[in-house]
Amino acid sequence: MSVQVVVEAPGAHRLEPHTPRPPGPGEALVAVHAVGVCGSDRELYRGNRPAQYVRYPVVPGHEWSGTVRAVGAGVPEDLAGRKVVGEGFRNCQVCERCHAGETTLCEAGYEETGFTRPGAMAPTLTLPARLLHPLPDGADLTAAALLEPAACVAAAALLADARPGERVAVVGAGTLGMLAVRFLAAVSPRELLVVGLDREREALAEEFGATTFGLSGTDLPGGFDVVIEAAGSAEAARTAAALLRRGGRLVLTGIPAPGADGLDPADLVVRRLEVRTVFGAPPAAWAHAVRLFGAGLLDPLPLVTHRLPLTEFARAVGLAGPGVGKVLLLP
Repeated sequence: MSVQVVVEAPGAHRLEPHTPRPPGPGEALVAVHAVGVCGSDRELYRGNRPAQYVRYPVVPGHEWSGTVRAVGAGVPEDLAGRKVVGEGFRNCQVCERCHAGETTLCEAGYEETGFTRPGAMAPTLTLPARLLHPLPDGADLTAAALLEPAACVAAAALLADARPGERVAVVGAGTLGMLAVRFLAAVSPRELLVVGLDREREALAEEFGATTFGLSGTDLPGGFDVVIEAAGSAEAARTAAALLRRGGRLVLTGIPAPGADGLDPADLVVRRLEVRTVFGAPPAAWAHAVRLFGAGLLDPLPLVTHRLPLTEFARAVGLAGPGVGKVLLLP
């Protein structure tokens, strides 16, 4: 019997029989191949995700890959059979922000697969076909399950606008950090520093393109043109800002605890630092990540450390913490 995960309330979940929902007009039915577990899934399960960003009960799962099995009216029939990944944000398509391509800022309010809409921790997922990004026929669907975090990092890389020959750095050596290293390495920087909590991922960082590795809390070099923060803590944000030269560019991708004592506004002004932030991935970032993946320039598979059946959801959530690579669930 095929089952899906349902998180009923913080700390409470059940496995229940899954029945595919036939696609309606403009929709596609996807057979899920793999679904990633990330920190936001852990927050959802533990109940410390902000209330406006979750709606219980819910089927989790926003990082996924799969194959289209059926399409509804108005969707090109040749999409059936294609390998795909899909955007999570359910935008309205008609507000000013959506028309500007900033779909994660949709004025209609927040809706996202796996948090307020049924997600991919199930054998199938039915969603608007406009959110899908087709992959090459020979794509590795296990690796493709990491394209959602890759798209978020692509958004950061596009905002950072790193140029060949610049000195760049990444603070954080988790999944987002390693993906950021790969994107930044692609622009041929003069130096690419990764800052981590320990040296466990130093070799992997070098494999992904880092030239140097440093430990948080130690005496680190400064003068960097671009820094991407990918750790999600106030301390990481402060470290990232300290690495920059005057006039440098900082992109924050993590979300620290509300009210955390982070960046010093006076320091930002005096050093004229340019600060940008990422919340989710708009379509342009998704397209960027999918292009690199399809061209063979982005392989996230070395980041996968655990592959578990969907029935081991609770164990997967427990594993998906700092110091652990990407955990995948397989329906």
